[in-house]
Amino acid sequence: MDRAAFRLILWGCFLISVCSSPVTRTQNVDVYSFHINSTVTSRYATTTIRSRVANKLNESQEILFEVKIPKNAFISKFRMIIEGTSYDGVVKEKAEAQQQYTQAVSRGQSAGLIKSVGRTLEEFKTSVTVAALSKVTFELTYEELLKRRLGKYELLINAQPMQTVTDFKIEVHIHEKTGISFLEVKGDLSTDDLTNAIKTARADKDAWVTFYPTRDQQTKCKTCGENGLNGDLLITYDVERQNPNGEMTVSNGYFFHSFAPSDVSRIPKNVVFIIDRSGSMHGKKMEQTRLALLKILSDLGENDHFGLITFDSRVDLWKRELLKATQANLEDAKSFVKKIADRGATDINAAVLEGVNMITRHPREGTTSILILLTDGDPTSGETNTEKITGNVKEAIGSKFPLYCLGFGYDVNFDFLTKMSLENNGVARRIYEDSDADLQLQGFYDEVAVPLLTDIQLNYIGVSNLTQTSFNLYFNGSEIVVSGQITDNSVESVTT
Repeated sequence: MDRAAFRLILWGCFLISVCSSPVTRTQNVDVYSFHINSTVTSRYATTTIRSRVANKLNESQEILFEVKIPKNAFISKFRMIIEGTSYDGVVKEKAEAQQQYTQAVSRGQSAGLIKSVGRTLEEFKTSVTVAALSKVTFELTYEELLKRRLGKYELLINAQPMQTVTDFKIEVHIHEKTGISFLEVKGDLSTDDLTNAIKTARADKDAWVTFYPTRDQQTKCKTCGENGLNGDLLITYDVERQNPNGEMTVSNGYFFHSFAPSDVSRIPKNVVFIIDRSGSMHGKKMEQTRLALLKILSDLGENDHFGLITFDSRVDLWKRELLKATQANLEDAKSFVKKIADRGATDINAAVLEGVNMITRHPREGTTSILILLTDGDPTSGETNTEKITGNVKEAIGSKFPLYCLGFGYDVNFDFLTKMSLENNGVARRIYEDSDADLQLQGFYDEVAVPLLTDIQLNYIGVSNLTQTSFNLYFNGSEIVVSGQITDNSVESVTT
């Protein structure tokens, strides 16, 4: 293979993968070794997947390499080794990738791309022509910063070699300098059939997880079949936290500061739910939204205040002002939620601005406020220009509180919701239209249910090129992370 003939192109959009010619998995391809090695240091994970494949035919054939990686990860390295020669991939930016991918495939070159395959994973796929009775080694490395949610970090590893493998290994090493408080292994591959294949070990600051299934085990577990393993290992853990100022890690002239206090009192919150009841929410979406809201209302604290807004082409308020989460008010609100019915178009602009007004009309000292928008569509009524809506909302909120946007399904304009959330110190989350959509909504709310700190400012001396250092809210079970470059050889002080 001409070294110049290999290009690896990664496109960040959701695109269906197309190989240069049809590829089928047959007995003529042998995946004789499949290793996954993951190292986590201070919550930063580097994972390498190495697959060794042999062409058993007396003629050349195309061999497919297909793996799944977490959505928040990025590929830092990819190479193929053929007959002792290494061919390194070239990772392209999103703007260039689509055109270059098409050109590469049309010329018969090897190219690869990423597409979304579900809630938590993206798929990388490429193929290469391998000579008769020859071998190819695929090596892919991806990296990710593990984010703390609900008091734990999660490392997700997918294994899908699509045939039984003689030499199969997953090895994980976690090192946290403050110590590891707990470790748990779950997932599709952590079942009774594979119990003996999973081993864990712990020391004060380190933990190891290994997964060495026999060839026989690779076909008999619940998520396995004649094509071998197909599932995930989910490793969850948390760290010891002894310093109230957080943990500081210094390496190669840079620092990483993580801050996650838990020994502070919760702050009463004012929360307004803005609920899309337009026609596209008909059926299961609306039913699941009702179920989630009923559970969320039950979880409000006695010192919290709340409001409910429903909208289609018209905006309606349950009550004109925020009410305290007393038992009587909660029962009244639940009766209202049970009667929400879908109809009409979608006026997101008017609905969100009304939510802002509801909070700003009734300020309460010693509290924090949150707006949560639940929608499945584009704006189709009132102001429909998304740029104008984003500007209107940003001006109205004025950085006083966050806006969280929950988008139902794949058809929702998720880029619009993401931008609107980020410009207002919140996040957007896609709610998948599965049987557990109400649990997804509940899970998101649990992440923001207990605010502990507001108006946080982290100050550093002797550093530059800092990431974000100001935060409106810190929620229990999450974590604040700041990194930057050290200019005076050490971080002299940290104040919060």
